[in-house]
Amino acid sequence: MITFVVPGDIDDQAVPSGGNVYDRRMVRALGATEVAIAGTWPTPDDKARQDLASALAKMDEGATVLIDGLVACGVPEVVVPQARRLRLAVLVHLPLADETGLDPDLAKDLNTRERETLHAAGMVIATSPWAARRIVQHHWLDGDRVHAVPPGTDPAPLAPGTDGRSRLLCVAAVTQRKGQDRLVEALEDVRDLPFSCELVGSLRRDTDYVLRLHEMIKESGLADRVTMTGPKTGAQLEASYAAADLFVLPSHTETYGMVLTEALARGIPVLATKVSAMPETVGKAPDGTVPGILTWRLADALRRFFTDAPLRDKLRAAAHARRETLIDWDTAAHQLADVLADLEEPACRS
Repeated sequence: MITFVVPGDIDDQAVPSGGNVYDRRMVRALGATEVAIAGTWPTPDDKARQDLASALAKMDEGATVLIDGLVACGVPEVVVPQARRLRLAVLVHLPLADETGLDPDLAKDLNTRERETLHAAGMVIATSPWAARRIVQHHWLDGDRVHAVPPGTDPAPLAPGTDGRSRLLCVAAVTQRKGQDRLVEALEDVRDLPFSCELVGSLRRDTDYVLRLHEMIKESGLADRVTMTGPKTGAQLEASYAAADLFVLPSHTETYGMVLTEALARGIPVLATKVSAMPETVGKAPDGTVPGILTWRLADALRRFFTDAPLRDKLRAAAHARRETLIDWDTAAHQLADVLADLEEPACRS
């Protein structure tokens, strides 16, 4: 039996996230025991630290325990002692210091804490091959102890879109790391062309950035064409995907980017920054064509997409083909279970 320790105060409806979806879907698919610990992770208060310490101490010696890195990596003083008695794996969605906009002193401290935690763990799980390589290099870990287990994707119907070119969709928490400001800048450069853009995602995580983005949209004269709707789930989110002609993700960094495969599962071509794991996530159709555009020059790419019908047809065909190659959540969970089965007994670790 696997125990999965996850952040316990996440509101899936108000603050949905890829990391949260990954955790909950893996818990269900693995039949794992979920232990949710509330706290302002990765910088919790004393009560949250005590709750985590108590939960780990109650687990049987030699138990297989997977801990979300948001919970584990900021508190090595709690986690490291338990790594000596548990089969402990840490799941890193995003290295703590990689969050955009962190105070440099806080980033340095979180980086040190994360490194101590990961060196003590019996195994580290990353959500993409790129992220696994990054963790190995950045934290000086043995590559044999770091494993990539990408997320699954739910099958979905093909999105009909609108006119095939002018409806843009970005699904991501409205934060500095997700880069919606650079998308607005790019849209201002192509304002002579017809388009509308919907920004779907939590507005609670970085309120200063949200306010700046509101002002930016207003000052650019795009308020009637670019809308921030807040988070959507269920039928509302499905309707947004169904109406999309192009999915855009302008992030500064991503260790996977689940929304990209969610768009591709609907046959929607994507435009994303050519950064970190996103080229791996977007992937290629069986014939080798890329189902989207990966670039830092968002305005140029948007202009090409809006004005080049053969390009749009090619990207859409590649997206339709790529959707057939995506793995589902059951397959992803089997991969995770196989990896965790290789965890060594605590006493056997070097």
